[in-house]
Amino acid sequence: MKLPVNYIARNLWVRKLTTVLTAGGMALVVFVFAAVLMLDAGLKATLVATGSPDNVVVIRQGAQTEIQSGLTRDQAALIETSPEVARGVNGQPLVSKEVVVLNSLPKISQSGVNQPLKRSNVVVRGLPDMGKTLRPQARIVQGRMFSAGSSEIVVGASVARGFAGVEIGQQLSFAGRSWTVVGVFDASKTAFDSEIWGDVEQMMQAFRRVVYSSVVAKISTPESFVALKSRLDDDPRLKVDIKREAQFYADQSSSLSNFITLLGMALSIIFSLGAMIGATITMYAAVATRTAEIGTLRALGFQRASILLAFLLESLLLALVGGVVGLIAASFLTAITVSTTNFQSFSELAFAFTLTPGIVTYALIFSLTMGFIGGFLPAIKASRMKIVDALRAD
Repeated sequence: MKLPVNYIARNLWVRKLTTVLTAGGMALVVFVFAAVLMLDAGLKATLVATGSPDNVVVIRQGAQTEIQSGLTRDQAALIETSPEVARGVNGQPLVSKEVVVLNSLPKISQSGVNQPLKRSNVVVRGLPDMGKTLRPQARIVQGRMFSAGSSEIVVGASVARGFAGVEIGQQLSFAGRSWTVVGVFDASKTAFDSEIWGDVEQMMQAFRRVVYSSVVAKISTPESFVALKSRLDDDPRLKVDIKREAQFYADQSSSLSNFITLLGMALSIIFSLGAMIGATITMYAAVATRTAEIGTLRALGFQRASILLAFLLESLLLALVGGVVGLIAASFLTAITVSTTNFQSFSELAFAFTLTPGIVTYALIFSLTMGFIGGFLPAIKASRMKIVDALRAD
């Protein structure tokens, strides 16, 4: 004989206080677990979405980021003339030769106007007109785009929200020159939202740079990447690394992603131990208060396996309730955008919590695992009770 599911659910309802407390503890653990996964997913989504599948990024061999890289004008010209590079309608190669530097800016104070403003690094990218063409996800939402050959700049949406003195019409002083903010662009929640853009030649002059940081090129076909990589690798004049743009930005998230994951998993494991202990105590208490009931069920013909399964399902149901509540609470985090320092480039990066179907699945499995571990020993104890002893306990 099998115990009905409504019997299992009714026992949880009878013990409202312990059910709420235990499910609340599990909900908290699931919330932390899901929040960590959402933070990591948001970071990866922001950086991976930054890259276009048709674009490649070329940097100096051995460099990990554009900031560490340097490519001469001759090297950039060789890359530009490669036959695998796509051409526009006028035959112009779809190549953007860019320079990337860091600039420190004051962040908007969150604690009060009298507090000193903290400063953080922001990526400043110098790019030609072709660079704008290769980033169709970036569009001006306020003001206008900077003019070529001028000391004008545009700021990403995240920079505009998070830093002081970057409003349209304001001037920023860096590299010994004043730069006028003429616009704000939205790059569809990609890493470009955390950058400042200006004319590449003006940036190189101001920063006294004689080399480019990177070359971004659009390839003619997806299959052209292998041929272009082989060509560049075999050219003795070029000591460069080439990656698909999406892969390049995905690699930029590796250090920070690993840190978030390790720290989050450590916290989740520590909290889950407490939640499992709470579930175990709750289920042991349920067994102790229902000893006579267990004896009656056994006398009515219910097998040990049914008793075991009933208490185990009760613990799993408790965990499921906690998991769903924790996920619902975590879903509200998607409205929050956080900013932190990218360990690869040491610059400010803004990204949002992202909830995916995979995270929902992992969180519920994690919750049910806690319920199974927490309820297993009490369920074993309940199933092993002798009928006579259980009935006498009343």
